[in-house]
Amino acid sequence: MLLAEKKCQLREEKQLLQRQVSAALEIDNALYCKIECGDRSAKRDQVIKLAELFQYNPQKMLVLWLADKLITAIEDDINLLSMALSIVKK
Repeated sequence: MLLAEKKCQLREEKQLLQRQVSAALEIDNALYCKIECGDRSAKRDQVIKLAELFQYNPQKMLVLWLADKLITAIEDDINLLSMALSIVKK
């Protein structure tokens, strides 16, 4: 969970509580806790809001978010990844 680790690190650096972050995202604290620990995936707009809140590069945050989505999507089919990527390149 690349993004989960980064969110936790950035939140701690900014000395914010999870409840403060969940309030900024306008979501339930329990939901944010699941997002931060990687049990749930954040939505794209939430990732952008988090980047703004943490004063972190939104593009870098979105890259981590997308990497997590890819890892989740291919974890069972890792052997097929290179074939799929060659199709995408075309």
